[in-house]
Amino acid sequence: MDAQTLVGNIFSIQAFVLIFIIFLLTKLIRFVPQNSAYVIERFGKYNRTLDAGMNLVIPLFERVAHNRSLKEQAVDVPSQGAITRDNISLTVDGVLYFRVIDAYRASYGVEDYSFAVVQLAQTTMRSEIGKMELDKTFEERDVLNTNIVQAINEAAEPWGVVVLRYEIKDIIPPQSVMSAMESQMRAERERRAKILESEGDKQAVINRAEGDRQSQVLAAEGDKQQQILSAQGEAEAIMAVAQAQADALRVIGSVSSTVEGQSAVQLDLATKAIEARHAIAKESSVVLLPDQGTDPASVVAQAMAVLNATKAK
Repeated sequence: MDAQTLVGNIFSIQAFVLIFIIFLLTKLIRFVPQNSAYVIERFGKYNRTLDAGMNLVIPLFERVAHNRSLKEQAVDVPSQGAITRDNISLTVDGVLYFRVIDAYRASYGVEDYSFAVVQLAQTTMRSEIGKMELDKTFEERDVLNTNIVQAINEAAEPWGVVVLRYEIKDIIPPQSVMSAMESQMRAERERRAKILESEGDKQAVINRAEGDRQSQVLAAEGDKQQQILSAQGEAEAIMAVAQAQADALRVIGSVSSTVEGQSAVQLDLATKAIEARHAIAKESSVVLLPDQGTDPASVVAQAMAVLNATKAK
């Protein structure tokens, strides 16, 4: 064997060793993704669970038996039949949200945890719907979803799975029931419409009556104010006339105390006496003869005597 062949063999052995070391390193070092867990078995028996990050696995002796995702998973629950407490057949489907919290139990507690959880959701849903009447299944979906989640979690605990929520997508009753429900809803809408219409008529009558009452009250208040103002006007007019007469009498009284005033009074009285005689003569056929009682001069004298007597008092 020459030197060149020996060197070639040495390089071949080194390359083989290098490749073998790289292979061992790839098998020895395992990088676990985030939100994942690797279940390690040693000689076919569970050894440990690897968390996210870099981990060491002994080649040939240990192997990754299960790769479990710890993320939340959404699984469609197929449509299925269910019977309510009042013996109405329904078709129900939903969506199930769950996640693995224990990779060991999810690997060794059940063969297929996803299939098992879906089957458990179906049976639990049928059981819960059987406890409720038809109307309640539509009105209390939240309560139904909560009860299903609680029942599934109690049964799925040994599997290392927790159900986060369950949502019912559709509840489909038979066609005959749907027709009856539509008729009931139509009758309910008509009843509400009639109630609203009657309430509107009632309110309109009340409003009209209230308007008439208020208009009558306002009219009465107007008449009252008009009468009060009219009475106040008449009273003020009477007071004004009385005040004017009083002022005139005071002026006449103050003027009659003078010589010119007495002459004016005599003249006024004589004039009025003459006018009275003329009026009587026009309206009657009786002839009035002058005498001492009816003569203007005597009438004036008598009036002046009364006036002087009044002043003396």
